Amino acid sequence: MLRALPLSFVFLVGCGPVLPALDAGADSGTQDFDAGLSADAGTSLDAGAIDAGPTEAARIAAATQTANTNPACSLTALPEGFYWEIGDRDGLRASGSVMGSNTPMPTQVIAIASASKWLYSTYVLQKVGSVRQSDVPFLNFTSGTVFPATMGTKELTCAAGETVAECAASAVERPTAVGKFFYSAGHFQKHAATVMGLGAMNAAALTTEVDSVLGLGDLRYLQTNLAGGANTSARGYATFLRRMLNGGFVMSANLGGEKVCASEACVAGAVASPAPPTEGWRYSLGHWVEDDPMVGDHAFSSAGALGFYPWVDQTKTWYGLVARRAPSAGGDQGVASLKCGRLIRQAWVTGVATTSPTPTP
Repeated sequence: MLRALPLSFVFLVGCGPVLPALDAGADSGTQDFDAGLSADAGTSLDAGAIDAGPTEAARIAAATQTANTNPACSLTALPEGFYWEIGDRDGLRASGSVMGSNTPMPTQVIAIASASKWLYSTYVLQKVGSVRQSDVPFLNFTSGTVFPATMGTKELTCAAGETVAECAASAVERPTAVGKFFYSAGHFQKHAATVMGLGAMNAAALTTEVDSVLGLGDLRYLQTNLAGGANTSARGYATFLRRMLNGGFVMSANLGGEKVCASEACVAGAVASPAPPTEGWRYSLGHWVEDDPMVGDHAFSSAGALGFYPWVDQTKTWYGLVARRAPSAGGDQGVASLKCGRLIRQAWVTGVATTSPTPTP
């Protein structure tokens, strides 16, 4: 079992330069919430459902209280602070900021690290028009194509001046990893260079190509690393998630497809994974499925090593995100944002604030 992972295996792998914060001078510990985002307080967003569920006012209050007061969302756990939002296919429903030392604004373009993976996998399916079985091992990290341990930092240093193929040059097939989940940027990099025909592109060309398919509007690659070099804003990524909910991508109907065990909690033998060894996560086509039987709710997500955590709930009704700017990449940063974000999601779905740092099964 692989427990202690090198930096090349943390939630992403390959972060671009972080842009200057726009919130300099914010008072640590203060909260600033978007007002007027809800529809009529008594209006349910679950139109057509047999059980209409909590009112929107109850959802907003529960999510806001959880973001403000739950220990997993505190400045002790997330000292940089964070911006969060939740919405549906029609738009934003609630949002807020817990202000810390480096809190991003919702329109601020920041490095999103491994949240880049969901973008690339969606791009592939959309460009191809279907799920091809030949692509699946690269997208669910079972191809065996990885950066060797001696080149672990290569995926962190793929530069804007390098082409996609130059960044991919060091990725090799590790026979013992074929057919097993192995968290490495090598899968995507080799696939982009040799299968998708992106090998000759630099960061600028890559940005134009990928965003022409996904339509985020403010997407930029500051590195040619497909697994972790994307930069965008929370609002830009939310545009992507809303289109996902609206069925606008081939990926929309394939969330959770081709998933494999990606944690020591659900597989015997070696697995290279940033997932907590005590939680049974699975990995689908460039995104996680939070399937742990005790604390999971089967949401689809793509947490990154700087704390950016986007998600879509199991029913494909709601999207959400937690946007953070941790000072350095680390596997625990993505997990920390996930632990806060899934509590905000639980509060929204149930209309009841969560006061414990562990979600109720």
